[in-house]
Amino acid sequence: MLDPQTCFRSRVGGRSRNEDACGYWTSDGCGCWVVSDGAGGHGGGDVASRLVVSTVLAAYVEDPVLAPDKVVALLQEVNAAVVSRKADGGAARDMHATVVLLLVDRGSRLAVWGHVGDTRIYLFRSGRVLYQTRDHSIVQTMVDAGYASSEMIRSHPQRSLLTSAIGSSQAIELSVSAEAMQLLPGDVFLLCTDGWWEHIEEREMEGMLGTSAGAEAWLSEMEELIRQRAPSEGDNYTALCVTIAESEEDETTVILP
Repeated sequence: MLDPQTCFRSRVGGRSRNEDACGYWTSDGCGCWVVSDGAGGHGGGDVASRLVVSTVLAAYVEDPVLAPDKVVALLQEVNAAVVSRKADGGAARDMHATVVLLLVDRGSRLAVWGHVGDTRIYLFRSGRVLYQTRDHSIVQTMVDAGYASSEMIRSHPQRSLLTSAIGSSQAIELSVSAEAMQLLPGDVFLLCTDGWWEHIEEREMEGMLGTSAGAEAWLSEMEELIRQRAPSEGDNYTALCVTIAESEEDETTVILP
């Protein structure tokens, strides 16, 4: 049986409040990890991200099924929850959020994931990026159409403009893994907001992963780069790392935002 090990960082950066949120739930059979980046001003962003995380975890705990359709249902449910909260008005009326979530079945050694917006998930295997999500953003669309290079995603003036976000009253664009991925011991997932990945290139993530003393050290080394490179008024940044290991122990863990 697999034993996913979790560590994370979530910092305010140069902002007045942290509008990122993350959380996870694991049991003897499965686990759910989620990261969200909220926006909306006047306190709406942190309300949105915390609502996203708590809604995903509560819904998954109630019905812990591992399937791509389950990820779709979770993303649709969380969108409905944010839309409903926006209807209350006040600071919440303009809020929206990005989200990425990961589901793992410890017994079958399978994982599925999905996202909305530009909060990403990376899967590292043998120290290299095996998979990364495609952002729902204007710049990603430009890259796909051949109007911009992939190197421009981190620096383009329109990099923060999204084509899909949680909190839309219209149908949202969401991306979900087509099928469950078979996991191997040593696999590493990194779920992170744009405030994290925009300052660290994938080759640097790989390099530090290969030389670090473990997941905690890896996150610390990447965070140090963010502190060096981010402007004084830089964005919040959050990263949640899930390292896949072997275990025969049963456990239940809940971490809420």
